Amino acid sequence: MTGLIAVAILTIAAGTVYAVRRRYLVVTVVGPSMTPTFHDGDRVLVRRRDGLRCRTGDVVVLRAPEQPGWRDRPPEWHLKRVAAVAGEPVPAAVERACGQPSGSPVPADHLVVLGDNVVSYDSRSWGFLPADRVLGAVLRRLTKGRGEPGTAGAPRTRSAA
Repeated sequence: MTGLIAVAILTIAAGTVYAVRRRYLVVTVVGPSMTPTFHDGDRVLVRRRDGLRCRTGDVVVLRAPEQPGWRDRPPEWHLKRVAAVAGEPVPAAVERACGQPSGSPVPADHLVVLGDNVVSYDSRSWGFLPADRVLGAVLRRLTKGRGEPGTAGAPRTRSAA
C-alpha cells in the first residue's frame, strides 16, 4: 500500500511540474532595448499567451518578424512592450515603418511593439507585428541582472515545452 501511495504522489508531482512548465517559462534578458525597465541579465517569468489576448502596456516575448535571408537562422526572441493592438491608433513613432499615417487603426491580428529604450529593434524598424509571433507576457522579474546594458541581442529562453 505504501508503494502505491508513493507512486500516486510521484505521478501527481510529475503532472504538476509538466503543467507548470507548459504554461510558464523563464527568460534571461540580453541587451539594452528594454532599459530602464529591464536590464541585461534580468530573469523574468513569462506566461505563455496568445498574442491576440495582449493589451497595450503588456511586456511580451516575441519572435522577430522574418526578414529576407534570415530563414536559415534560429528564431530570435525579443522582449518588447505592446504600444498598440488591433483597432487602436498607429503611434506616430512607427507610421513610416508601418506605411500607415499616425492615427489610422492597427490592422486585425497585428500589434505595434516598442522597446522602452529608443535604441531598440522593434516596430520602428519592422512595422506591424503579426500577433501569432507572441510567445507570452512577462508576469514579473525574478532576479536582477548586472543593472547595466550589455551587447545588443535577443533574450535567451529555456523552452518549457
